[in-house]
Amino acid sequence: MSSVPVLKVVVAGNGAVGKTSLIRRFCEGKFELTRVATIGVDFQTQMVALPERTVKLSIWDMAGQDRFQVIRTGFYRGSRASALVYDVTDPESFSSLPRWHTEIMDAIQKQPFVVVGNKTDLERVQPRAAAEAFAHSIGATYIETSALDGRGVSDLFESLARLGLGA
Repeated sequence: MSSVPVLKVVVAGNGAVGKTSLIRRFCEGKFELTRVATIGVDFQTQMVALPERTVKLSIWDMAGQDRFQVIRTGFYRGSRASALVYDVTDPESFSSLPRWHTEIMDAIQKQPFVVVGNKTDLERVQPRAAAEAFAHSIGATYIETSALDGRGVSDLFESLARLGLGA
């Protein structure tokens, strides 16, 4: 019997972009309309069955508020892949993605990324083409999701699992 590898992945982005909602949708299959800000960091685990093997993701949910930057740096260490999440209805959250990318790269020099446009169930303000261009500029794939209806959520975490395996 082969052991199941545990892969630490990070979900980062501004506060209120839906990071916790994406993780809860994936791990628990539910969406909650009420929002409670993550304090510092939180994590959940979930098995992901990939064609090549099953892995266990340790999914780290980073608080998006600036006041938590000091503690976030230590939590990036040991991660195998990161998701940079923005809200498609909030251009400021998209404008912050380069800062998140730099923050993670300063802690871990070599890290694969997925750029995630969340809240696609709402009216888009941020153009998709700009997000795709940013993702391309950092060598990342681009995925759109809705934590509310679940669209793209499995694709996001399967991508993180594949990146974490180095596949």
